[in-house]
Amino acid sequence: MAILIDSEVNIRAERGLFDLDRWLDSQPEEEFKLASITVAELWHGAEHATGQHRVKREAFLQRTFAIFECVPYDEKASFEHARIWAALEANDHTI
Repeated sequence: MAILIDSEVNIRAERGLFDLDRWLDSQPEEEFKLASITVAELWHGAEHATGQHRVKREAFLQRTFAIFECVPYDEKASFEHARIWAALEANDHTI
């Protein structure tokens, strides 16, 4: 089973607020992937960027997507998402 890297992790890495490479290197036994919904969220952010910022953001995303496999968001993933979301809400947490 893989660990899914969230949009926020990638955004913080892009902004230089989190050393994602170092963190990944510290966990060589783990497998990391991106959910397709995360890919959509990240590209959505790139679509809002303009000028040089957009160029830099797209380059960062291309490097990111070359590293991580994209997991499709299918019915099973939708069910698990809903189950975890409901459990978090029941404990006053949000995704």
